[in-house]
Amino acid sequence: QVQLVESGGGLVQAGGSLRLSCEASGRTFSMYTMGWFRQAPGKEREFVAAISWRGVTTYYADSVKGRFTISRDNVQNMVYLQMNNLKPEDTFVYYCAAQSGTVYSNPNFYHYWGQGTQVTVSS
Repeated sequence: QVQLVESGGGLVQAGGSLRLSCEASGRTFSMYTMGWFRQAPGKEREFVAAISWRGVTTYYADSVKGRFTISRDNVQNMVYLQMNNLKPEDTFVYYCAAQSGTVYSNPNFYHYWGQGTQVTVSS
């Protein structure tokens, strides 16, 4: 099984930046599509960004396009989410996820999930 551990969350003022990191265990990391999702209490989990196996193709929710960038380093088994120009509406718990398929934005197709990291954006 794959274990995912997120880090990098915290408190930031609106307009600031954070970089989230996700470290994956296992030797087959390069075979997985990786995604970032976010969730607020009492709300459904929503898609943020995803990246293909080799990092050639990326996908973004409209709400974050142009502000967030997903990237990966398959040698280090790391996935990143660079978040710029953060807004209060970006305040969520952010989750890293992995799947062996290519259904990028649907959380139901992701096999593995991290514990989440809190991002809070103040006004």
